[in-house]
Amino acid sequence: MTYPKQRLLYGGLAIGLLLLVPFFAMQFTDEVNWSGADFIVAGVLLVGLVAVAELISVVITKKSHRLLLGGVALIIFLLVWAELAVGIFGSPFSGT
Repeated sequence: MTYPKQRLLYGGLAIGLLLLVPFFAMQFTDEVNWSGADFIVAGVLLVGLVAVAELISVVITKKSHRLLLGGVALIIFLLVWAELAVGIFGSPFSGT
């Protein structure tokens, strides 16, 4: 069984590794061009997802409800990410 501090550590390591992907991609290609603000926004989104996942795992006891709420959190995260990246909804925050 993993403990909350250990899960948060794993979440932080996962976030760091995910943010290294575009960082290293920027070193080898001009197709990836992130600014410091892009890394901050991506980090905040990922930290928020990890925090919500931890909250769900601590507060919700029924496994089926945890899976459902975790799936909803993941879908919301992906929609926000897609909107910021390419503007699928056409909001003023879109990447287009």
